[in-house]
Amino acid sequence: MPDLANFIQASTVSAIFGTAIGALAPAIAMGWSISRAMDALSRQPEAEHSIMRTLFIGLAMIESLAIYVLVIVLIVLFRNPLLEYLIQ
Repeated sequence: MPDLANFIQASTVSAIFGTAIGALAPAIAMGWSISRAMDALSRQPEAEHSIMRTLFIGLAMIESLAIYVLVIVLIVLFRNPLLEYLIQ
């Protein structure tokens, strides 16, 4: 039974680190892309529609990565597939 407790604790800690990295990396990428878009808008204001459209598509792709991380972390926390092998 101590192996089971250690495994659950390790999977919880790894889920916490996964959430932290999974939230931090997209946040940095979003900030960087918005900064670059603002720089591009200040250089070429006439290309605003093209820049903003591309920015929003890019931000949606970055946000989808954060959502995928959240889904994987929730699977690890609530329905860990490796837990079945440890119990047997």
